[in-house]
Amino acid sequence: MAHLLVIESWVGAMSTLLPRAIRDAGHRFTFLTRDLHHYLRSAPSTRPHPLLAADNVLTAETNDLSALLSQVERLHDALGFDGVLSSCDYYLPAVAEVAAHLGLPGPSPEAVRRACRKDLARAALQGAGVPGPRFAAASSWEQAVEAAAGLGYPLVVKPVDLCAGMYVRKVRDPAELRTAFLALKEFPVNARGQRRTPVVLLEELLTGPEVSVETVSADGDVHVVGVTGKSLAGEPWFVESGHLFPAALDADLAGQVERTAVAAVQALGLDRGVAHTELRLTPDGPALIEVNPCPAGNQITGIDLPMAHARLAAGQQPDLTPADTGVRSAAIAFLLPEHAGRIAAVHGTDGLAAAPDAVDWSVKPAGHQAGEPTSNNHYLGHVMVTDTSGGGAGARAQELVAGLKVEYER
Repeated sequence: MAHLLVIESWVGAMSTLLPRAIRDAGHRFTFLTRDLHHYLRSAPSTRPHPLLAADNVLTAETNDLSALLSQVERLHDALGFDGVLSSCDYYLPAVAEVAAHLGLPGPSPEAVRRACRKDLARAALQGAGVPGPRFAAASSWEQAVEAAAGLGYPLVVKPVDLCAGMYVRKVRDPAELRTAFLALKEFPVNARGQRRTPVVLLEELLTGPEVSVETVSADGDVHVVGVTGKSLAGEPWFVESGHLFPAALDADLAGQVERTAVAAVQALGLDRGVAHTELRLTPDGPALIEVNPCPAGNQITGIDLPMAHARLAAGQQPDLTPADTGVRSAAIAFLLPEHAGRIAAVHGTDGLAAAPDAVDWSVKPAGHQAGEPTSNNHYLGHVMVTDTSGGGAGARAQELVAGLKVEYER
């Protein structure tokens, strides 16, 4: 039985999936956080948050790497950790540093740091010849104007160090560029209290459907779990409205997508761990959007990726054999807010409860404060569907979500 150290976590689906996966793998864990109340507030029900069922729940300043390394070293002497991990992107570089410091399994800190900084990742991918958009990084308004003129409109503006599509938007002219640039300038600290890198990434706008590739890397091998189709909504934002697995691609295109994702993971040096790589299927072929060095938040791939994440952290080789469940396709569709406001009710859930193919669903309760529909952080619910006869899960999930109606307080 391995003893794993979990340093921080998302508070969405992965925060419940990861503790379960660690236990199911036969391991135990200690949870380390700087803000215990963040998880107490985010408990998924009246029960305590699953992360707080750890063998030990400890506090430390996880945003200060030097202090964190010192404290974790003392904890390691007392408790003896076999691995360290997190599900929260903002702490992946710190986790890699801790693993290296303690001599535990994991990718190199340099590789993780590079993957988590979109500008550094772009440069590494371009240098390795992995197809992607033309791009430029800007740390001042003058640099942004010059870069935009060189790239040409429309283009995509994004922060180099935020997640879930936050502040990623399409801009069509200098006025919209100014709005996007100022919005990022006014957000100097991320949601976990970490000071942001004041760099804006400008990219050529890629057109075509979006997909993602889930991979598991270990012992010099990059194993492709599969390709997921993705739907987007809410232009000029890039909000994910649903996922379908497997993506509806012919074998030749799927092979191109997989090879491109593997090349990207290797170019970044991510030699141990689970990665979620996003691509656009452009008229010129698959092109990289980004590589995320952690499991995706969806649950539809047929492989227990949180379990793989836990086993890799413990220095083990995960079992990546798909379970034969009889399911031909699986999908998740998200309920997006129309606008910000307080929710009075979400109507239509009786239909979800009665749908035999809806294997999981949830909606936000009355009183929830909805945000603007500008990122993946503001979903009001989801529906997960399986199809045992073909590839119809995606359309069915979207149909069920379309039957939900959000009523706002007046």
